[in-house]
Amino acid sequence: MPAEAFKDMPRLHRSAAPKPEPGIVHLGLGAFFRAFGAIYIEDAVKASGGNWGIIGVSLRSPDTRDRLAPQDWAYTSVELGPDGEKLRQVEIVREVLVAPEDPQAVLDRMSDPAIRIVSLTVTEKGYCHDPATGKLNPNHPDILHDLENPLPVSAPGFLVRALQRRRAAGRLPFTVLTCDNLPGNGMLVRGIVLDFARRLDPVLADWIEAEGRFPSTMVDRITPATKPEDIDRLAETTGVLDEAPVLHEPFRQWVVEDDFVPGYGSDARPDLATSGVEMVADVTPYEHMKLRMLNGTHSSLAYLGYLAGHETIAETVADPVFASFVNRLWREEIMPSFAPPAGIDLADYAAALFERYSNPAIRHRTWQIAMDGSQKLPQRILGTIADDLKAGRPCPGLILAVAAWMRYVGGLDEKGQPIDVRDPLAERLRVLSDGADIPKAKVTALLSIREIFDIDLAEQLAGPVTQAYCRLLGLGTRKALETLA
Repeated sequence: MPAEAFKDMPRLHRSAAPKPEPGIVHLGLGAFFRAFGAIYIEDAVKASGGNWGIIGVSLRSPDTRDRLAPQDWAYTSVELGPDGEKLRQVEIVREVLVAPEDPQAVLDRMSDPAIRIVSLTVTEKGYCHDPATGKLNPNHPDILHDLENPLPVSAPGFLVRALQRRRAAGRLPFTVLTCDNLPGNGMLVRGIVLDFARRLDPVLADWIEAEGRFPSTMVDRITPATKPEDIDRLAETTGVLDEAPVLHEPFRQWVVEDDFVPGYGSDARPDLATSGVEMVADVTPYEHMKLRMLNGTHSSLAYLGYLAGHETIAETVADPVFASFVNRLWREEIMPSFAPPAGIDLADYAAALFERYSNPAIRHRTWQIAMDGSQKLPQRILGTIADDLKAGRPCPGLILAVAAWMRYVGGLDEKGQPIDVRDPLAERLRVLSDGADIPKAKVTALLSIREIFDIDLAEQLAGPVTQAYCRLLGLGTRKALETLA
């Protein structure tokens, strides 16, 4: 919360500009979507009009609602460039609902025929799926609850129950627009929704399969967590208290498969192209590029950088050993693993990524990026490793990153200090790690987690990851990286 000195300041408030009526419900209204998708949508409405106001839904905590409500849902976007900050007031959000407090209100909004899109950023773990297979986990506690109860708690549950209501009312479905960093994210959420719906009502599943649309997307903007001191600094700069600002880098890129529910005609979506969104027929090449080159190296730098004592990504790549490592990773292990989108030079893309990572104004903490690794590894790192191994291409850097993740989830850093491991499987990871007294046994135990590693890849990784893990223990992270050069 803000320091006492700022509490008597006037509160940020919405301008007198006309407010578009709601057309989108967004599940998981965290900092990323407010710094990214909401800004694109507001720009599109300003350029081309349309009722595309956003109803946000918090699936867990009332914190976002409680911070935004006194500001009539307005907030500040703070662009962090190397040469200073640029501020912008964002007003596209019309309301925020808190699902655990009133799931009925959320379903009522999602069932409203004026809502034509339900977008979501619920992170990898919010899909209640098996990251190794991409399929719904029917034994997930939230899914078990939602199959038995008409008032859901999970994102898949809300999607299916709302679509069920729309079908019963004779309404068109909404387009499901996922904005999470998952490969084939539209197809993935479609499969999860259809699996859930088929367990509930096969006729409903057939209707969703025929009438629904689940476009894939690629999203890219680095958005570090907002800290109390950021709120204080903004208040001191502007003389106005905003308890819900979002911080982000200047760069942004949104690539969207142009496949929305056709029954709405020209009202199926905002005119996103006017705000710079790339509307394409196939997102896959962009997904591979971003997931592997940005997210894959982000996670690798997060685990290795944290173990080496680096707090942020900018600090990590300022270390010449890590700078050499990440450039080698791109050049030798990641870029050869996929075909780039048409017209894109991957070497130029890598250089631009390194420049973004080096931005000293972006304090993106390695600990923050390291969260939920069990959900992120398959798509960010393991897919690339699998393709490299299939092609007979060595990938020692990515294997070292997997070993670093294994050391990280053990809960102790190189100095023996505890690590606050945030992961849906944190307790299981800790038990497996603590139960192994030698590196080979620990690696074998962690490779046995089928939600992360499929059996074929686990067998191929057992020897190389054990060797890499031993190098981390024997040499320390920084020197282990030097051995890759």
